[in-house]
Amino acid sequence: MTPAEPSGWLQAFRIYTHPRVLGMLSLGFSAGLPLLLILGTLSFWLREAGIDRSTIGHLSWIGLAYGFKWLWAPLVDRLPLPLLTRLLGRRRAWLLLSQVIIAVALVGMASTDPLENLTHMVFFALAVAFASATQDIALDAYRIEAVAPRLQGAMAATYQAGYRVAMILASAGVLWIAAAVAPAEAIYDHTPWRIAYLVMAACMLVGIITTLIIREPEVPVSHLISENEAHVRQAIAHWNLSAPLTAAVAWLYGALVAPFRDFVVRHGRQALLILALIALYRISDVVMGVMSNPFYVDMGYTKDEVATVSKVYGVIMTIVGAAIGGVLTAKIGIMRTLFLGAVLSAATNLLFVWLAGRGHDVAGLVFTISADNLSAGIASSAFIAYLSGLTNSAYSATQYALFSSVMLLLPKFIAGFSGDFVDAYGYASFFTATALLGLPVLVLVWLAGRAKFDTTDSPPRSS
Repeated sequence: MTPAEPSGWLQAFRIYTHPRVLGMLSLGFSAGLPLLLILGTLSFWLREAGIDRSTIGHLSWIGLAYGFKWLWAPLVDRLPLPLLTRLLGRRRAWLLLSQVIIAVALVGMASTDPLENLTHMVFFALAVAFASATQDIALDAYRIEAVAPRLQGAMAATYQAGYRVAMILASAGVLWIAAAVAPAEAIYDHTPWRIAYLVMAACMLVGIITTLIIREPEVPVSHLISENEAHVRQAIAHWNLSAPLTAAVAWLYGALVAPFRDFVVRHGRQALLILALIALYRISDVVMGVMSNPFYVDMGYTKDEVATVSKVYGVIMTIVGAAIGGVLTAKIGIMRTLFLGAVLSAATNLLFVWLAGRGHDVAGLVFTISADNLSAGIASSAFIAYLSGLTNSAYSATQYALFSSVMLLLPKFIAGFSGDFVDAYGYASFFTATALLGLPVLVLVWLAGRAKFDTTDSPPRSS
């Protein structure tokens, strides 16, 4: 028996005792807190305030910031921040800056009533989105660099555990606080939402303190970067540029061009298949998720019911699913777990069709949320491990940002029309359509599996 190949299920679960694997809990918490505050929870707030569903659907495009983070990921990978990089290192410096911006922007959201100034609310939500996406860039690079590839599935699972705990706080916690401050469901009041979002801003201290405590990954800048920049200097030598300008051109090539060229060169013709799989793998869940909270409101569920069932019990089931997914990736491989997750994610969306026909049914909500979130946890663990295995550590922040951006770009764009679809065809047809969106994913996973795009078969990441 070797550490890389655990012989039994008990041995497989011991990967979760690794110190850096455990450390991802608090970092995952920091990453998970902002997301729902600008998407799901915000949509609940806006709907209660009387904002129409079509506008709520369009405002979900705020989440497209996560889909374009590859544009500034090279800066996070290569650009040092004055003073902070020298004191904290390149990953922790960007983490701290983004976490502080998130906290400040959440205070701005808390101070804004969407009924009085929706434009200001959108501005602060965009600031949270861009800072949160930047935090994700730095944190994904830290996660990939902190441990060996065989532990990436476990890192993904514990990251998700912390992430989901934060989602409980950012969803159920906000709803509970709002309900406690103003128990009346029928009358909209800005005050409870202001208090709840101020509490969320204070909770970003968890991420800030953690960033100050953790150690920077012991991964030096790869020799590959230096070699690429040296080749560029040689190639442009005949341009007769000044030394500083030559250095700047070489740096820009290494930061902006080399990470994408490296991915294409390593995977060749199969790069398009990989990108297609990444772009579509989570589409059914992402598109469905935008209308889930408006659906709960329109079905008559109270804040307490949604908080208890969807935002606490459901998130616990996601954590359980993530742990199972982390072990499955170690035992049966990433591609098989990816396929299982894709089947379950599409199939469980059909349970919402059933729930829509039952109206206000708490027991039905418990069953539906349990199955949906368990499948989401399994799929997410395998998918994060798959993406991590595709990166080259020389460009980990930029390449992972590219993958996660591709993952969100198309689903978020389509999700922006979800409110229009529900208004035209109803919730049952909408949930059926989201399940059908998952069918092409099964074909792509099968094709990728045939091509043996498992992380165990990928070219080794340079260090």
